[in-house]
Amino acid sequence: MDKTALFLQLVSRFPLMARVALLHMLQASPASRYQDLRTELIIAMLRSSMNVPKPKSITFTQRMLLRAAPIRGTIWVSKYSLPIPTEEDARAIHDTLNKAIDGLQDHDQPKTARIQLPEVLPVEAEWTAYRPGVPKDAKLPDIPEREKYAEMMKDVKASTTVLYFHGGAYWLMDPATHRPTCRELAKRTGGRCYSVRYRLAPQNPFPAAVMDALVSYLGLLYPPPEAFHEPVKPEHIVIAGDSAGGNLSLALLQLIMQLQRSGTTVFWLGDERSIPLPAGVAVNSPWMEITHSSPSWVTNAPFDYLPGLEAQDKAEKLRDPCSAWPANPPRMSMYVADDYIMHPLVSLLLAPSWRGAPPTYICTGWEMLADEGKFMAARFHAEGVSVTFEEYEGMPHCFAMVFKNLREADRCMEGWSRFIARVTKPTASEGGIDGDENKRSTTRSTFTTIKSGTLEEKELDPMTLSPYTEEEIREKMRRRIELKCVPVTEADVAKL
Repeated sequence: MDKTALFLQLVSRFPLMARVALLHMLQASPASRYQDLRTELIIAMLRSSMNVPKPKSITFTQRMLLRAAPIRGTIWVSKYSLPIPTEEDARAIHDTLNKAIDGLQDHDQPKTARIQLPEVLPVEAEWTAYRPGVPKDAKLPDIPEREKYAEMMKDVKASTTVLYFHGGAYWLMDPATHRPTCRELAKRTGGRCYSVRYRLAPQNPFPAAVMDALVSYLGLLYPPPEAFHEPVKPEHIVIAGDSAGGNLSLALLQLIMQLQRSGTTVFWLGDERSIPLPAGVAVNSPWMEITHSSPSWVTNAPFDYLPGLEAQDKAEKLRDPCSAWPANPPRMSMYVADDYIMHPLVSLLLAPSWRGAPPTYICTGWEMLADEGKFMAARFHAEGVSVTFEEYEGMPHCFAMVFKNLREADRCMEGWSRFIARVTKPTASEGGIDGDENKRSTTRSTFTTIKSGTLEEKELDPMTLSPYTEEEIREKMRRRIELKCVPVTEADVAKL
């Protein structure tokens, strides 16, 4: 966007900014007690820019948001493409995923058609790490990617490997847009990130992203001979992501757990391979059910920049069409066919069991997705999973990545990375590639609210964290699906 267009946009939003500033100074807005003026103004501007009456087409928006900034400064990036070794490996991935999807199918939700599995393809990713001792404008050395990886590893101080899935509602963003986040996690943990370029919807709906996630995890554990990296022990891996990447992180975990429950192995690189659990999972502002049916999508709107349900529903009906969307045949969600919206690998709140999962970190603000994070944290705790839950008072979606200047953002990045470092430290688990469940880290569960401004920490009771039962969650989702994009307002919250 050129400077003139930016200026005109700011001028057009001056009445909005004036109103927000006035209400903030009078302490008359819901957010004014918890957000500073700058943050509340930026949130209002972001919300206004997202709530356009006629959105651009999907493909246009994807292209706009894939414009990555040059790689400069204290960051290593080594680009890698994981090949699919043989046709036999590809067939095995297909069979494994098919079996897991069928095994997890909710039989109360009959399917009119079997899910269409995409082709198994090579998966691109970026190895990312902190690069100390260089100027802020330093360029990466002009050497092959393999040599960049070797140079990067000289600056990696810990065995921690973060398998990272970026956010973006499953149809936006890229590892390139999340380089600052991966760099920060690598810096604070001393480890490295493997940020995956999974296939995006609507061009590649479920289960393409889940397939790419599974292939990426296999590639870390059992790399092909030409890979840059050596085999990574599962006790050194944490699966992490934000927003939709949080959904994908937990989908991959549930997939691994389902394969273990069914005794399923995967043929990969000429051998039957077991798929062990990672050291942990760490998700930030996770999106865990696709229908947006949680009441916090309405009640927490004053604190968030995400478009409200009513605005989303109206805008999608007016969005410019393109080759990617609307889909043919039509479907409600960009990410998944209608018959599979409530599948446990799509809407993670409906997963059959999390018992036996590794330690898990979940953080949320006072955002529209907050109810989902609270429900999931409470359920993990009820099923005996070690969970670290952090709620940040008054903060919007993915605030640690969007509002980096805030003290709350620094505290969030510290809590996120501290968990990752803790569950991957050498004493947490020792053993071979298959791991040892009895030696897994037994991190104590904690549930904490972090107060805005002061960062005071207050312990939460996990028993009162979420007021909803699983059946109530199901009913809210069914209700939202039945509405088929009919606008939802505050009057509908009780119904949802």
